[in-house]
Amino acid sequence: MEPSDEALCERVAKRDEAAFDLLVSRYQERAYRLAWSILRHGEDARDVSQEAFIRLYETAGTFRGKSKFSTWFYRILVNLCLDHKRKHKWWKLWVRDDDDDRSERILDRQPAPVNDPVDKLSREETLKALGSAVDRLAPRQRAAVLLRVQEDMATYDIARVLECSEATVRVHLHRALATLKKTVEKR
Repeated sequence: MEPSDEALCERVAKRDEAAFDLLVSRYQERAYRLAWSILRHGEDARDVSQEAFIRLYETAGTFRGKSKFSTWFYRILVNLCLDHKRKHKWWKLWVRDDDDDRSERILDRQPAPVNDPVDKLSREETLKALGSAVDRLAPRQRAAVLLRVQEDMATYDIARVLECSEATVRVHLHRALATLKKTVEKR
């Protein structure tokens, strides 16, 4: 039986390298994907997600088990992403990293394949417009939407990650979804 993330974090706090390597292997792809979704730049997403693992290693002893390990780790990652965005205010629009092959899809879940070429083209155009709209959301709204959709997190867990109330998360989600709905309706 595989050890839980919480048990591995406890071992990392005692500087168990094997436990750290296992956590990295479990979360590396998801951490990169979430960082990329927030930052929209491959190199920055790699740097920030690596920094999150460094912080994990350094601060594993502060994990108290009051939330799931993933919630605690995503809080570290999202805070680093938001800090990165604040430090790089010269970005007026979210930068798209078109050279990154992982940047094609915003959502992991894709609808069933469409056989009609016209419907397929329409769906692809809508997804592209939706992706552009997600790119323009305020950072906390974007983080809330991505945590809900990509990580399938509950409002309670998103609130812990973003260090705000559940009501604030619901407001972020409501405003983001209203903005996204307007984008889709314009099509």
